[in-house]
Amino acid sequence: MDQFNYREGRLFCENVAVEDIAAAAGTPVYIYSAATITDHYRKLVAAFKDVSPLICYSIKSCSNLSILKLLADLGAGMDVVSGGELFRAGLAKVLGNRIVYAGVGKTDAEIIEALDYNPEGSTRHGIRLFNIESEAEFENIAALARSRHVACEATLRVNPDVDPKTHVYTTTGKKETKFGVDLERARAFFRKYGRNEHCRLTAIHLHIGSPVYTVGPYIEAVKRALTLIDELAAAGHKITALNLGGGFGADYTSAQSPVAADYASAIVPLVKEHVARGLKIILEPGRTIIANAGILLNRVQYLKNSGQKHFVIIDGGMHTLIRPALYGSFHFVWPARVSKMHVPKTREQEMNLPGLELCDVVGPICESSDFLAKDRLLPPMVRGDLLAVFSAGAYGMVMASHYNSHPLPAEVLVVGGRATVIRTRETYDDLVARERQTEPLIGGAGED
Repeated sequence: MDQFNYREGRLFCENVAVEDIAAAAGTPVYIYSAATITDHYRKLVAAFKDVSPLICYSIKSCSNLSILKLLADLGAGMDVVSGGELFRAGLAKVLGNRIVYAGVGKTDAEIIEALDYNPEGSTRHGIRLFNIESEAEFENIAALARSRHVACEATLRVNPDVDPKTHVYTTTGKKETKFGVDLERARAFFRKYGRNEHCRLTAIHLHIGSPVYTVGPYIEAVKRALTLIDELAAAGHKITALNLGGGFGADYTSAQSPVAADYASAIVPLVKEHVARGLKIILEPGRTIIANAGILLNRVQYLKNSGQKHFVIIDGGMHTLIRPALYGSFHFVWPARVSKMHVPKTREQEMNLPGLELCDVVGPICESSDFLAKDRLLPPMVRGDLLAVFSAGAYGMVMASHYNSHPLPAEVLVVGGRATVIRTRETYDDLVARERQTEPLIGGAGED
């Protein structure tokens, strides 16, 4: 699952006590385990080895440059959704033929950056594939490629109309979402654009949602995609790749998600024959690699009783981890130092241990939605205790904000017995650095 474990009542990340990290780096702080990241990536590679996929880590899940470099060194490509993420991929020296570019609203500047992408050490320009979301986007990418006298390749994102049974905000494979096109429009799409010489449609892309905790939706989606690929081939369109997207789950509670081998055992048999005929499989995992590899460590500021409620007020909140407020997401929360009877053997929504207190864990933000856990049974705590929010590596720091003018937290990467700050904590000066100087934009002296 991960490398966060209790030893004699103290929480460790690999071989470093997290309370030592808090003492040196302050709180709130994101702490990541390099061993967990490496283990999760290698398990994906091993599980899908029979079809040798291109595994493109989804940068949007956790974009810290040190983590991208770690994954790139392991052999990962990158899935990007913005010019900023492409820039990060370049700094991590990821070659263009290992990058796919998703996102429904790519600007002209971002498309040109992708067409011109040429990181140090690369012998070619441009990324491997644009994931196309609409007819208008295709026409624009093709026109920009033509204007630069280059050709690019693209994959059409198809909605197979499969319900992944996840949160409505993270369901992306139904007809009603803003992403991609439905199956019937996909056929028409290839009839109209399938022979464009500047933006060549050579692949199909699926991403049905996240997190998906059963293999059934993937089986259904892949079958529909393969049928479409065969129909397109019969019509003269050579499809060289199938991008299965991401969406694999993570263990927010113990053993909640299928393991990589479970997903692979359902998917690999479906695609193996097509792979033998030359089809390349692409995966875009994010959460399944990074979620359990990170925690958010906070310090208790105050304890408060109000009516029937007992509040634990910490220095982290919706500004550091917005998932509970945004999605109602569950994160296991537990003190970093506990008595022997409170060492958790598993991570569950309802812990059956003696002496626990019913609490709401809330942050300092002036919003009633500022909470990280509600109605949670926790060991008794006092001011100054450290509280860990588990499985916070994905969609944690990347969605953090400056709301209420809070500086962004630090990030720390642990490798064995060594902890390194991979993003320094922001200061108040950092908050206002771009506001201190103003510059004229429109108008001038003497104008009404």
